[in-house]
Amino acid sequence: MSFKKYVGLLSGLLVCVAVVIVGCSKGFLDKPALGALTANQVNNKPGLTALLNGAYSALDGQGQNNTAIGGGNPWEASPSNWIYGSVAGGDSHKGSSISDQPPIVPIANAQEIPSNGFFNNKWRALYEGVTRCNTILSTIAISPTVSAADKKEFASEAKFLRGHYYFELRKFFKMVPWIDETTKDFKQPNNADIFPKIEADFQAAIDSLPATQPSVGQANKWAAMCYLAKVYLYEKKYAQAKTLFDQIIPATYGGTGAGGVTSNNLPYGLTDRFEDNFDAATKNNKESVFAIQMTSNDGTNSIANANGGDMLNFPYNSPFRCCGFFQPSVDLANSYRTDANGLPLVSNYNDAGNAIKNDQGLTSDQAFTPDAGTVDPRLDWTVARRGIPVHDWGNHPGNNWIRDQGSAGPYSNKKNLYWQASAGSLSDQSTWAPGSAINYLIIRFADVLLMAAETEAQLGNYGKAQTYVNAVRTRAGNAANVLHTYIDATHPMAGFSATPAANYLVKPYGAGAFTAANALSLIYFERKLELACEGHRFFDLARWGIAAQTLNAYFAFEGKITGDLSTGNFTAGKNEYFPIPQTQIDLSNGTLKQNAGY
Repeated sequence: MSFKKYVGLLSGLLVCVAVVIVGCSKGFLDKPALGALTANQVNNKPGLTALLNGAYSALDGQGQNNTAIGGGNPWEASPSNWIYGSVAGGDSHKGSSISDQPPIVPIANAQEIPSNGFFNNKWRALYEGVTRCNTILSTIAISPTVSAADKKEFASEAKFLRGHYYFELRKFFKMVPWIDETTKDFKQPNNADIFPKIEADFQAAIDSLPATQPSVGQANKWAAMCYLAKVYLYEKKYAQAKTLFDQIIPATYGGTGAGGVTSNNLPYGLTDRFEDNFDAATKNNKESVFAIQMTSNDGTNSIANANGGDMLNFPYNSPFRCCGFFQPSVDLANSYRTDANGLPLVSNYNDAGNAIKNDQGLTSDQAFTPDAGTVDPRLDWTVARRGIPVHDWGNHPGNNWIRDQGSAGPYSNKKNLYWQASAGSLSDQSTWAPGSAINYLIIRFADVLLMAAETEAQLGNYGKAQTYVNAVRTRAGNAANVLHTYIDATHPMAGFSATPAANYLVKPYGAGAFTAANALSLIYFERKLELACEGHRFFDLARWGIAAQTLNAYFAFEGKITGDLSTGNFTAGKNEYFPIPQTQIDLSNGTLKQNAGY
């Protein structure tokens, strides 16, 4: 079955399985809503296939006409969580100018309020996904012509997806109501932790899903196992997480067996090139555990299926056209400084002698020479900085591609940028901002290795934790990850020279480097480097219990450089979770209760 997103049809299939029945009177109210489908129209294999496509379609949070599912702008429900995970987590600024998309500013400053409409639209998009999954499960029960084997497959994929949507809701809002296919009264309280139910959904998927799938976008047994291990890690159930990670990770990386495979039957592993995870031409590779499948130029005259949630996140006034949002922070860039041994400066990377030289305060016609010190090459696959190639588009010119340096600093995001050579087929220019066919990786294998490292460290297995981290660092140091200068700077499409674009040096940790005193801090920092600008940082800091100290230090440092963090102040015991949207509390007539501190 195909899992491309059918924008028009599936928005109509949303919750239209039930026939509208009102009392016992006859007349207009007894008739099904126009455009709705009855249960008898979808309680068959084609109907369930369409419903399952709809549940997958909701992963990108986008509806028709480049809007968020349920309303709002597409970036408010972006599955990359660039606002809620990266901007709120300090690895990026909102970008653009301070007055553009002002509801993001308090999120960046840990000054969220329940009435901020961004939270309501994210909530609605995620519960839309839940609803679509529940519709599948309730329809399976009344599908007499569908085989038992097909019912099992539909149910297991629906439960995997429902587990994902509820996991997102749990990590965002903490206490959320559980609605499933048996729920009759939808005004359910949010007075119980839903983690056990999320566990049950992923376990059901593990028990029933096949190891491979006919379509690369479908979840398989191994993706469900990775996701359940992630849930256990969030719950601090380290022994249970380790049992799964040991099975998932191939022995060649430190696991105990053959390891897992992708849905398209590629043994799990790290790609030689870090950048292959952020290039539509090399997507669905061996590192892709579970990804949202993005497509460009799909005939809809829309970028809703082409990562519309990140449509703002391209350098300003550049060949990408729009819009200057999602600018990596100076703090993040400085984190990629390495010492003479190729190791990170975990505690003092922002010191004056260590910080990466940048062009803050300079115009593009003022002279600037990029930093000459040693840096991790992941810097230049993550952060677009002046004087360094931006794929095959030319060197980043600095201020000319920045809308307001004073607001958000000198850098541009790079992981979402498509290449000029393939822009005709792998980007989408059908609306006022570009889209692309670059998948969003919900879980990739490097993330799995670092989660496993964290698990081992929590269990006191520091050598095994170091093995996993070193696998990630060794890949970062591959010759394939060294960015080179152009053969001809005036014609970048001509290709790259043999001259490195910067002084790259990254090495694995030496034997015995991980100890009880430092292992977790080294793992936390490696996650920052490897997964930067992928929407994880805030949620990591919150679950580690170090968000207040880390983000308040970030506000103190970064706030002296840019003007967008003037009110930054993280309150421990409150800001680890976002507020329950006030609109949802009002609609529940007070059944939903607000998180502490809001």
